[in-house]
Amino acid sequence: MGFKCGIVGLPNVGKSTLFNALTNSTKALSGNFPFCTIEPNVGMVPVVDTRLDKLVQISKSKKKIYTSITFVDIAGLVKGASKGEGLGNKFLSHIREVDAIIHLLRCFDSTDIQNVNPNVDPIRDLEIIETEMKLADLESIQKRIDKKNKKNLNEKEFELLNQALELINNDKPIDSLKRNFDKNEISSSGLLSLKPKLYVCNVDEDSIQNGNKYTEQVKNSVNMENVLIISADIENQINQLNNDEKENFMKVMGIETTGLNNLINKGYKLLELNTFFTSGPEESRAWTIEKESLAPSAAGKIHTDFEKGFIRAETVSYDDFLDNDGWVGSKNNGKMRLEGKDYIVKDGDILNIRFNS
Repeated sequence: MGFKCGIVGLPNVGKSTLFNALTNSTKALSGNFPFCTIEPNVGMVPVVDTRLDKLVQISKSKKKIYTSITFVDIAGLVKGASKGEGLGNKFLSHIREVDAIIHLLRCFDSTDIQNVNPNVDPIRDLEIIETEMKLADLESIQKRIDKKNKKNLNEKEFELLNQALELINNDKPIDSLKRNFDKNEISSSGLLSLKPKLYVCNVDEDSIQNGNKYTEQVKNSVNMENVLIISADIENQINQLNNDEKENFMKVMGIETTGLNNLINKGYKLLELNTFFTSGPEESRAWTIEKESLAPSAAGKIHTDFEKGFIRAETVSYDDFLDNDGWVGSKNNGKMRLEGKDYIVKDGDILNIRFNS
C-alpha cells in the first residue's frame, strides 16, 4: 500500500501537465481552457528505493516490487464550488477520497495560457480553494450534528465536529484541532480542511532554481517545509528523455532531483510514513506503513491473515542485512531478532512474519 494524493487548483494552473509528468503518461488532457479535466485521472507510480535493489541482489530474488504512490488529477475548482459552481460538487467528493492534498498554485506569468482571474496571485487562488473546502465542511458538519443524525456520532466525534464548526464560523485556523484530537480521529472526521497538504508552486523555466516573487509569497503564507517549487512543463520534458539525456538535461537546468522524488519525500514526511521490506528468493518487496506501527499492523499490510494469527516477526535492520549477506548470515551472527506484538517497526527493517494459519 502506498498513499493517494489529489492534485487540486484553479483551472489552467497546470494540474494535468503535472499529473502527466509525475505519472509519465499522457492520460490527462492538457488544454488551454477551463475544465479540460472533468472526471479525475488516476495514475499509480512506483516509489523507487535503491535499498530494494540491493536486497534483490543479496537474496537473488526473482521479482522486485516497489511500493507505490497514487496521483489523482482532480477537475479545476472555482469560487462557489461548494454551492455547485463549475464542477464543484464532483470536485469536492473526489477530494474526500485522497490521503493528502497537493495544492498546485500558478506562480508564472504567461500571455499564452488562460487565467481564470485577471492577474497571477497564488495566495488569492489558495484562499479560494481553502474557503470552498471550509464551506463544504460547514455544510457537512451541520448535517451530521443535526438532531436526527447526531445519534450516529460518538461523544468524541460530536466534540470534534462542534469545535470545527466554531472555528470555521469564527474564521480561525481549523488545523488547531490537531492539538486536541489524535490522528485517527482527525482522519475519520472526513473534513476536507483537515487533510494534510503540500503546496506546489508551478513556475517557469527561469524560476526553477531560485523561485520568484510568487513563490516567496507562498513560502511566507504557509509552512515552508510543505512547499515545493516545480515546473510542470520542464518535468514533462524530462520524462520524454532516456536516462542519459535526462541526466544531462537536469544538470543544464540545475535540477538535482525530479519533482516526483521531491513530492514522494515530502509526502512521506507529511503523512509520517515509513518503509519496511520482505526479501527472499521469490521476491523482494517494499511496504508502506505509518510511523510507530506495531509489528502485527505491518504484518497485516502483507496479508490480513498475518495480522490475525501473528506470533512474532523475524527482524533484521537494513544495514545488518547488507553487512551479513542476508538472512542466513544475519541469523548466524546474532543480528536477527525475534520481535513480538509490541515491537515498533523501524524504517528499513526486513521482516519475516511467523503466524498461525
